[in-house]
Amino acid sequence: MQLYPTRPAAHLAIAAVAVTAVGVLASSPAIVGWGGAVIVAVAIARAVTLVSVARIRAAGFEMLWSQSRRVVRTLRGGEIEIEAEVRNRDTLAARYVKLRALSSPNLRVTLEPAAGEVDAGGRLRVKVRVGTPRVGQHGVYGLALEVRGAPGMFEVPLTFANPYGIEVAPRPLSAYLHAGRGGPSLLMAPSGRAGRLRGDGTSLREIREHQPGDPFRRIAWRATARRGKLLVREFEREERDVVWVVLDVSVELWAGPVGRAPLDFLIDEAAAIVARHLGRGDRVGLAVYANTVRLTIQPDSGLAQGQKVLHALLTAAATLDESRSDLDELDVAVRVIEHLRPLDDRGLADVRRGDLDKLAQRADAMRHRAPFRVKAPEGRTERDATLRRYLACFGIDSPPKSTSDKAATGEALLSILSAIAKVKPRPSLVHVLGGAPDGPVTEKLGHVIGRLRRAGSIVSWALPYYEPALTPPWTSRDGADDEDDVRPPDVVALDAGAPRVADAVRFRAVVAQRKAEATLSKLGVRVGHVRPGKRSLGEEVEAAPAAPPPEHAAAPEQA
Repeated sequence: MQLYPTRPAAHLAIAAVAVTAVGVLASSPAIVGWGGAVIVAVAIARAVTLVSVARIRAAGFEMLWSQSRRVVRTLRGGEIEIEAEVRNRDTLAARYVKLRALSSPNLRVTLEPAAGEVDAGGRLRVKVRVGTPRVGQHGVYGLALEVRGAPGMFEVPLTFANPYGIEVAPRPLSAYLHAGRGGPSLLMAPSGRAGRLRGDGTSLREIREHQPGDPFRRIAWRATARRGKLLVREFEREERDVVWVVLDVSVELWAGPVGRAPLDFLIDEAAAIVARHLGRGDRVGLAVYANTVRLTIQPDSGLAQGQKVLHALLTAAATLDESRSDLDELDVAVRVIEHLRPLDDRGLADVRRGDLDKLAQRADAMRHRAPFRVKAPEGRTERDATLRRYLACFGIDSPPKSTSDKAATGEALLSILSAIAKVKPRPSLVHVLGGAPDGPVTEKLGHVIGRLRRAGSIVSWALPYYEPALTPPWTSRDGADDEDDVRPPDVVALDAGAPRVADAVRFRAVVAQRKAEATLSKLGVRVGHVRPGKRSLGEEVEAAPAAPPPEHAAAPEQA
């Protein structure tokens, strides 16, 4: 059974050890006795907690979700409410002084009631309110219950037998959150602008004289009989825009508070562009890159394409891959053990410490109980990938790594744009959302963008928006939580200097943005910024004058 000391308990134990050490150095039996008494009191409190929790577990104290479904889908920036049942099968009432959700740090979870009592043989309904500030697949996978046997000293995590998954989608793609039934959606009916081209269509363009190579099936026999010469029917077809959305999901773009990081707004902007063009009947493709090309979805239209793009935006920015995660294999194994032990029938008692191969096998066998089905993330070894996949399936997040891969990011972007420039049909619009590259790759990028512009494509670039990430508050704290009020002096001092640090970072960001704008403008790119609540860059591009014809297009300048 795992017991974790609360912060006051840890501080009390440290103080007792320090007092005892001082007493030994000062050769003072009174001080040593006082410190030893406090240590004994903490040990007794731990023993009381063990007995209390052992009785609760033996009696069948459990927590279950009220709903049968395992995954709920919602939109970013919203709040949902789900219910859990706390059941007590003991003959005595069970009291708890605090109930805390164990969930993804990308969710904001509150419980009501946070403290209470479950009658003997009774049930207590707990309302779980979940705020959804970040796009992705996240999990609510347990509760931490603090029993009254040792008030405020120890807490015992009890994990739900049926973990709950929450898929958070970008708000602009709400129409694609649930699959349509009963026929094609009116939302996806073709509309908007379309260019008319000769080809195999259904609309008659003209009747003209037969030319060598015209198919036999196009001969207009009645018109031929009237005119006395061979005539053919010429049809026309509609060709709508082919739009590419190229999204940068580099780990450094996750810097900032949850829901206000630059990548949060870039994903919203990408979703808005995709939703608008799919709603018009255009063909939309998506390419996602970071230190490598993470995925590519070829241009298509319709509801199925919207759902493909939605799933890609839910998963492509995750940081569980070994090259994007701040966790090594041992760190991942620790998280797997903490989550898997309460779910395993034997509590992992037969898995020896350090036996990661057996742990990976046990974790892989437990994936059928997970709310999500995902492919294995990138790992250093197959075992590492298996452990990371377990975390992904249960919606357990990994912090992004702190080092930047900007050089590799530029090469990945160059690879994507080069492929787009070669593919047919040619793109009408190319929207790039991400940071501007620098270094030697800029010159190569200029040649590729020039090739796109000469082919008649409009290239736009939305730079990240850093201001919300540099605006206080940088952390969300609940003042009702006693533990959060106990803060070390170095953290308090850091908070006092945080505004100055934010101002310095903001100044550097502004300088870097202006430099990026100048570089991209020289390449013939229409530059904009992602700003929440403003008109998206895609709408600005459509409202702007059309690009010059290919023969008059300016050659890209080298940066």
